[in-house]
Amino acid sequence: MAESGSQATSDGGARTEGERLSRRKLFGLGAAGAAVVGAGAVAARSLLDEPPVAHASSTSAPVPFYGEHQAGIVTPAQDRLHFVSFDVTTGKRAELADLLQEWTAAAARLTQGKEAGAFGAVGGDAEAAPDDTGEALGLPASGLTLTIGFGPSLFDDRFGLAAKRPAALADLPKFPGEQLAPEISGGDLCVQACAHDPQVAVHAIRNLARIGFGRVSVKWSQLGFGRTSSTSRAQATPRNLMGFKDGTNNLKLEDAKLLRDHLWAQGNDWMAGGTYMVTRKIRMTIETWDRTSLAEQQAIFGRDKGEGAPLGGKAEFDTPDFAAKGPDGQPYIASDAHIRLAHPSNHGNAHLLRRGYNYVDGSDGLGRLDAGLFFIAYQRDPRTQFVPVQMALAKQDPLNEYIKHVSSGLFACPPGVRDAGDYWGRALFA
Repeated sequence: MAESGSQATSDGGARTEGERLSRRKLFGLGAAGAAVVGAGAVAARSLLDEPPVAHASSTSAPVPFYGEHQAGIVTPAQDRLHFVSFDVTTGKRAELADLLQEWTAAAARLTQGKEAGAFGAVGGDAEAAPDDTGEALGLPASGLTLTIGFGPSLFDDRFGLAAKRPAALADLPKFPGEQLAPEISGGDLCVQACAHDPQVAVHAIRNLARIGFGRVSVKWSQLGFGRTSSTSRAQATPRNLMGFKDGTNNLKLEDAKLLRDHLWAQGNDWMAGGTYMVTRKIRMTIETWDRTSLAEQQAIFGRDKGEGAPLGGKAEFDTPDFAAKGPDGQPYIASDAHIRLAHPSNHGNAHLLRRGYNYVDGSDGLGRLDAGLFFIAYQRDPRTQFVPVQMALAKQDPLNEYIKHVSSGLFACPPGVRDAGDYWGRALFA
């Protein structure tokens, strides 16, 4: 943990802990990577004594890195996201495997609040580049998790991995109405960094990109804020930028049987214990939505905007009654309401674990916010889970009048790293 009390500033004054926290909050959406915290290395090294916990008991505590499954999936969703997709630029299999080992070692350190390398930002040779960029000095672990995924394009003929491409990593079909931009879609590798402090998440991605120089290049990335799903029953359901509670029926880490049946890959191959990630960047036409009546907004979602209850119900977690009718004889929940089209009962009981975030990427030059949802969902098999749900929504959902899918990604996320001798994707290269 960073030291409490006062901290010396560059002008010789002192800054209280509350002032430091308030200052960090100012970085908000897009400026997280630009800020530099002028704390000393002593505060950072005090993180070495922070004991890990199963799930961060506070927003500053670390989340364990080693385990059967990767952290950052069922981990209680943190407040901030920095997601990045990489293209592999080396053509050598050995260099790719070496990079994954180096990334794993750095991730194990970063998630515990340590610096990316053994010498850190200030402890090495002054004539050499530091092995940590330094902007997280003095900051706690902030619940940082780093989750890696391998895209379909990694399984071409470059690295001899084609025969190991899982059947569940089948290319997503083209969905009606989507307008995907290739430059912000796909990629060979992805890393999802989630934390309660945006600077901690950005610091982690920045250092992995630095370590990967010459072997990978960033294809696209996305900052996110204000999680749009809960992955634990201890968390309240958050709201998306349309003002509605999002992900009420999400899979939760407490749902052991549902996770076993719908989340984790089975079998004896390299993906056993892993899962599949789908990402979609969904831009919202905020200005049009904001001029839509409350009654229509609620009819589109099939939920009450205040409480989040399904229409005809009273509480958020009431089971939707799709047969219930109002005084006018019409169903409370319309046949094309979002909640009905996406409900597991309409898709062979298919469940997803959603882990999305709001985003605002400035404006589009026409006075409109470039904003929406960066959707992330994990599942055992996208072919039987995400694909049928999204196809139904793409064809029938009246919400499509207010949204546009502009980016897409599909990644196989291997199982967790068991110990210090293991590394991300080791079984893939065996």
